[in-house]
Amino acid sequence: MNQNQQSRPLPPPPPPPSTIGSTSNSLPETKTQAGNATANRQASAPSNKPQRASGQPTLAYIIKQAYDKGYSDVHVGVGEVPRMRDRGEMALTEYPKTDTNTFMSWLHEILSDREVEQFKGELEFDGATQYDFARVRINVFDTLRGPALVMRLIPLKILTMEQLCLPPVFKDISDEHKGLILVTGPTGSGKSTTMAAMVDYINNEHAKHIITIEDPIEFVHRSKRSLIKQREVGINTRQFDNALKAALREDPDIILIGEMRDRETVNTALKAAQTGHLVMGTLHTNSAVKTIERILTLYSAEEQDAMRVAISESLVAVISQGLCRTTDGKRAAYHDIMVNTDTVKDYIKQGKYDEIHNLMLDGEYDGMITTNQALFNLYEEGRITEDVAMEMSPTANEMAMMLRGRI
Repeated sequence: MNQNQQSRPLPPPPPPPSTIGSTSNSLPETKTQAGNATANRQASAPSNKPQRASGQPTLAYIIKQAYDKGYSDVHVGVGEVPRMRDRGEMALTEYPKTDTNTFMSWLHEILSDREVEQFKGELEFDGATQYDFARVRINVFDTLRGPALVMRLIPLKILTMEQLCLPPVFKDISDEHKGLILVTGPTGSGKSTTMAAMVDYINNEHAKHIITIEDPIEFVHRSKRSLIKQREVGINTRQFDNALKAALREDPDIILIGEMRDRETVNTALKAAQTGHLVMGTLHTNSAVKTIERILTLYSAEEQDAMRVAISESLVAVISQGLCRTTDGKRAAYHDIMVNTDTVKDYIKQGKYDEIHNLMLDGEYDGMITTNQALFNLYEEGRITEDVAMEMSPTANEMAMMLRGRI
């Protein structure tokens, strides 16, 4: 399908004042208060901050337009026309190219002066801000052309498992009292959305103490049946590793961490899982079985046998997730789910990964499913085309045989 037919370019608006939403860097003001404050500042002294070029909108306007169109990401950079990610594909807009002063004025809309200086010193910055319609994850970085900014739009409303059409096994996995749950997939595959739905389910169904350590916080949870404490690296804690170790002394039932980025994180997560806590983490792997192999690569050959035992004893499940475009122009998730049954546990200890995959093929009773099976189900439901099923399949030959009724 032609991309231009899927989404219309955003028209360049007149540069309105920034009254759309309020960011987390400032307290909310009424329009009258904001207007009076602006007038007083302008009357007292000229601003030393960069000003937008004529015809350029505020960043808040661009973000609101992207949100209203259902786009997931906003890309802006010096010397470039702003672009949006529309259901996985990049879409051009009709805004003017971004000049340096306009870009820096946009940074000052969403970052404090200290954060802007931090970016200038380190040439990279990660953070988040919030409007009254969405939360926005921010990454600023320098490039050959000049500084650039990518913003991920995160809905304030957390979707339920039912709304996300997640398989019933997700609830069974979330009901576990201890162990390690891994949600994996490439960047932009919806891992954060899925984990937020799982935490929200626990929050509604169980009286637990949940501690999250995030970099940055994406979905904001409010305590319901569970008590939830969210910590952002760089704001609520100086270092990720320190926060993870400290969490073990904070009487948690559940610890949600970000990426299992190194062996120290894995060691602490396994320790927590082995001492009666439920730990949820992520990895950038595209299959459940490869996730086990990826963790083991963090260890030497001499250590891997012991780690296989530790993983097999601690693991609850691995959920690998991807997103694909549906026939109605939206996106749907597909999953590769490995549940740690007694047989799977033995195969992990023995390193028999091919046998684990074969178990997953026949593991529907335990809630297991392979990527190809999930894609084939979407195809049979009429939600994706044969071409999409083939494109997203990790083993296209097997998928082709399924589509032709040979498997």
